[in-house]
Amino acid sequence: MVGWLPPCAEEAMTYQTTVSVEVPMLPLFAPARLNADNRLEFRRLVLEQLESAVQHKSETIDVDLGGRGEIDKKGLGVLVLLQKRARERGLRTRLVHSPRAVYETLRLTRLDSLFEFPTTS
Repeated sequence: MVGWLPPCAEEAMTYQTTVSVEVPMLPLFAPARLNADNRLEFRRLVLEQLESAVQHKSETIDVDLGGRGEIDKKGLGVLVLLQKRARERGLRTRLVHSPRAVYETLRLTRLDSLFEFPTTS
């Protein structure tokens, strides 16, 4: 028979390619006041977004802090938790549109080195 191949030869000719493409993730928008009152809900959202970023093979996780003027130690704790968990999974944490007051709070507490700040308002 012309064109006939034994089964093992047909299997050897079959190949599969995998393409890895980073899917951009939408940023997670922080509440106007990131404090003890809303930290548990924000923590839940942060961890869900982190798992989604991992599943989509994203390299970063972004938190949009635009328009947020108040952050207390509980809010800082949620951001540090996110950064720690993201780093464990090989992701970088970016704080997008970070107001100067939030950046200064992070700088004064020496937590600014944990995050990337692509834009600071």
